Amino acid sequence: MSALQQPLDNAVAPPDMPLRVAFFSDAFPERNGTGAYYHDLLPQLAPRVEGLEVFQPGAGVAAPRVSIPMPGDPGQRLVAPPLRHIRRRCDALRPHVVVAVTPGLYGLLGAWEARRHGAVLISAFHTDFDQLAGMYWRNPVFRSVVKLVVGTANRILCRRSRSVLINNANLEPQVRRLGAQHVEVIGTPLSREFLESTPPRIPEKLRRVCFAGRLAPEKNVEQIIRAAKSLPQLEFVICGEGPLRSALEAQASGIANIRFTGWLDRATLVHTLDNSSLLLLPSTFETFGSIALEAMARGRPALVSVTAGIHSWPTLRPGLFSMLRPEAVTGQLKTLLELTPEKWQEKSSDARNVALTLNRQTVEHWLGLLRKQRGSRKQARP
Repeated sequence: MSALQQPLDNAVAPPDMPLRVAFFSDAFPERNGTGAYYHDLLPQLAPRVEGLEVFQPGAGVAAPRVSIPMPGDPGQRLVAPPLRHIRRRCDALRPHVVVAVTPGLYGLLGAWEARRHGAVLISAFHTDFDQLAGMYWRNPVFRSVVKLVVGTANRILCRRSRSVLINNANLEPQVRRLGAQHVEVIGTPLSREFLESTPPRIPEKLRRVCFAGRLAPEKNVEQIIRAAKSLPQLEFVICGEGPLRSALEAQASGIANIRFTGWLDRATLVHTLDNSSLLLLPSTFETFGSIALEAMARGRPALVSVTAGIHSWPTLRPGLFSMLRPEAVTGQLKTLLELTPEKWQEKSSDARNVALTLNRQTVEHWLGLLRKQRGSRKQARP
């Protein structure tokens, strides 16, 4: 029986046993949901382990020699990792556990470094690339090539990993088909900016609606523009960049109650959410929907399409409003306009409480998982 076919060892590294972890990600910090996830998680893990390094584009290295814009969205790039630089840093770290975050060049390099150091490899599955390929790559030949390449990388990572992490239980069948032997559902962390200060009291009535995210096809932002046209008594703020920004701004031309801000840093995003009543996320699909959790941490409920993975977390439901159909934005907002001040305050309080609880549970879950894998290191694939 191979190491990957054996059941996970129940041994857990004791708290005083050294634990050094390397994360490999193709995502730029804070530029998308995956990049933001680890940007938020690692500062909360770092004080509680002996060593922690993240290897990703833009993480304290010189500009890459090879950087290719992704078709359909030049803001997302495939970057070649600096091999010698990473090898030196990884040798200095001597990781016990390697986490491969993405099925790109960095993620595959993480699998190689885990093998080279005799470390336990675990991987994370954050994005359903099959669905994205259908939206971004219209050419059927190119789309097939992308699916083949990404699918092959995902299979390599899933089959070599001691555990595959997902943040949405609905993804389990997909990673099982890719060869994952052990799958674990793990929560989503929050940045300190959303945690540390107390948010202002939510307005007594729905006044300002905020969207934040990439301006891309799957986000369904055109439905927000239609709602703004139908509901002039509400203000709509659209935060983010993406391939559809120019087209969406043209569509919104002449609508006085809608404003585009562009990409916002975390501090400005917190301020924008604090001055809103509701976070709106009408996406056709979302693996999770981290921005909804961030809004909830600021005491702002989120109206989110039922297709988003965040709805698979029952503990978060007190802070959410469900949207059965992404095209039903206007009707849902009309219903929320009728809520009483008491209901808004109750929803706001519930939203913040459940978001902060999930963050604490997520950090503890990660620490427990990493220590468990550290304890089972002797069974890792060489």
